[in-house]
Amino acid sequence: MPSVETPIVSTVEATYPLAAPRTIRMVRRFQAPPARVYRCWTVPEELIRWFPQRVEGSLAVGTRSTLVFPDQRVWWDVTVLESDRRFEFRWPWGKDEAWETSGSVRLEPAGYGTRLTLTDGPFDLRVPGVLDAYAEALEGWGEALAWLRGVVDFSSDLRTRPY
Repeated sequence: MPSVETPIVSTVEATYPLAAPRTIRMVRRFQAPPARVYRCWTVPEELIRWFPQRVEGSLAVGTRSTLVFPDQRVWWDVTVLESDRRFEFRWPWGKDEAWETSGSVRLEPAGYGTRLTLTDGPFDLRVPGVLDAYAEALEGWGEALAWLRGVVDFSSDLRTRPY
């Protein structure tokens, strides 16, 4: 029987559960090679197939682009590009864009496909409005990665919203 590890919780976290900033981490497998998945993040024509409605600007390192969704426009600063391996960015949360997080997408070969690890954070839940942003990010990234899988693995747009 496999052993179950007890999570390590600091005294601060146990006493004040919102004290430690949160970072979202999601891992997904795709049936396509890393180069294909990487293009879906770094080429505007591929990105709009599963994430925003439109991309205004370039997705080059050091540029600020705007992702256009049906109900909002969000700036996106690309900070790191490592061909077929890593894509990193910064972007805001909340209607007033008061909170910024750093996102990272890491790609690793996994059999004939790709293992994608997405992180986004930190979210300091003690700051007003950041708990809502964290909840929105959890839901949004889960949905977006499902849409990405639909495009990459099945050539299907799974979005139900009008994009």
